[in-house]
Amino acid sequence: MQDSDNPYGGAFGNQMGGTVNYSGGQPAAAAPQPAAGAAATGLGNAPIGGALIKDTTTADFSNDVIAESQNQPVLVDFWAPWCGPCKQLGPSIEKVVTEEKGRVKLVKLNIDDHPAIPGQMGIQSIPAVIAFSGGKPVDAFMGAVPESQIREFIQKQINENGAAPDIDSILAEGRAALDAEDINGAAQIFSSVLQAEPDNAKAMAGMAECMIAAGQSERARELIADLSDEQKALPEVASLLTRFALEDEVASLGDPQALAARLEANADDYEARFDMAKILNAKGERTEAADALLYIMKADREWNDDGARKQLLTFFEAWGPTDAATLSSRRKLSAIMFS
Repeated sequence: MQDSDNPYGGAFGNQMGGTVNYSGGQPAAAAPQPAAGAAATGLGNAPIGGALIKDTTTADFSNDVIAESQNQPVLVDFWAPWCGPCKQLGPSIEKVVTEEKGRVKLVKLNIDDHPAIPGQMGIQSIPAVIAFSGGKPVDAFMGAVPESQIREFIQKQINENGAAPDIDSILAEGRAALDAEDINGAAQIFSSVLQAEPDNAKAMAGMAECMIAAGQSERARELIADLSDEQKALPEVASLLTRFALEDEVASLGDPQALAARLEANADDYEARFDMAKILNAKGERTEAADALLYIMKADREWNDDGARKQLLTFFEAWGPTDAATLSSRRKLSAIMFS
């Protein structure tokens, strides 16, 4: 399995049983610490702590491998661009890792760009794949082995060192990605949950929100249309259903330019302002929509049987409790109600 130009030619280092020594003068020398809820972002189907398959560097090795192996086994593929067997192994191991849907992860290290760690580990032949679990190397193989052997090796790591992913934590990470407007990252996370649990309504709701953000509202509606009544009662799903109902209502409100003309002629045309608030919400202008209803409340709390406040609460339900517009508008609402 050695390339004639391979500077790592020779026997593999006898360092598979202990902890890797990072005491050398490289950035990765810092003592590894367990990951504390690493953010699940990146491509692939990774349900926990980062991308399912990723490249790493000397500086990132501690986080990407040592810390992340506290969550599930991490395979490190030591490779180089000039290595023919590495090119043979890469697609096969990536395929098997992807099929495992996050029960194991793959980190790739280019030894030409980052020679310190393979040197510290005594790696003399590539491709070399080392399995890490609990912050230390636990197993390894070398060479472009057949896919069946890769599969057997990975299954062994999962059986001996793997753990079931925490779905609730994964969903929380997906929500955090949505809040940060990382739509692609959130979609990857929710997709990974749905691969593991196809009927997970919270993941469906998260994926639907990603679709809405990507301008695919109809697909979002289809995704949750057939959920059971119990699933539709979940806050994440109920929020979406409320949003869709508001969007449908806007279609019957008439011409927004005509409403704007009415308000220009009479700022206290509460009916026009009320309808304009719904249109602004449908356009995604949440703060402006809330301010329109707060204007009515401040001027006439009793208008339309306290309709402005009730509509604002409906907006809050559709936006979700952590939305920035919900938080700021709740403060304004409290100031009006308790003034």
